[in-house]
Amino acid sequence: MTAPRPAAAAPPRRLYGSSVGKKAVMAVTGAILVLYLVAHMIGNLKIFLGRADFDHYAHWLRTIGEPALPHRVFLTITEAVLTVAVVLHMWSAVSLARRARKARPVRYAARPAAHENRYATHVMRYGGVVILLFVIWHLLDLTFGAVNPEGGGAEPYDKVVADFAPSHWYVTVFYVVAVVMVGLHLRHGIWSAFQTLGWGRSRRYRALRLFADTVAALLVLGFVSVPVFVTIGVVS
Repeated sequence: MTAPRPAAAAPPRRLYGSSVGKKAVMAVTGAILVLYLVAHMIGNLKIFLGRADFDHYAHWLRTIGEPALPHRVFLTITEAVLTVAVVLHMWSAVSLARRARKARPVRYAARPAAHENRYATHVMRYGGVVILLFVIWHLLDLTFGAVNPEGGGAEPYDKVVADFAPSHWYVTVFYVVAVVMVGLHLRHGIWSAFQTLGWGRSRRYRALRLFADTVAALLVLGFVSVPVFVTIGVVS
């Protein structure tokens, strides 16, 4: 008698088409983006070491891997990976939201924990839109210099100082609001990733919640410190 064949693994497309697959993609791409944000924040904080250190760091990013790699290739690859991660993250989120609406076309008259659910939905949905607009503005401003007061040819340190000068306080306010939204998005996203990966069990609940809150808070404080200290004149 022939032994039964083991069940074949689901193909990638079929796996991604499931809700579990989409949540897994969101968790993995979210982890990539969080690691990038941590590295980016550490680099931003070099501005407190002075003009020379900050400009050296900014130029070093474009020469990583030289001479084995041509100028800026490593940074270009990093940007491509981040772009793919953002697209997959957003597409998975939109797909899951549409699937949830189709599964529940009629709203419940009364929903338990409705306030918490609404809060999470608004943070992830509208926060994601604000973050996307912020990223576009950030690239046009400090990466390409298209909307920066100093233009694209200025040194990185001069771009940051000009951008958040006291006369441009409204830019600082927009930056702070956007970064806070990033923090709220991260806080909920990290916790959701733990649940997707099956780590959010009751005995680990408090520790994982604390971890998500701490990572989000540190990132917000790290990113916000630069524009605030430039605006108040500590960095000039």
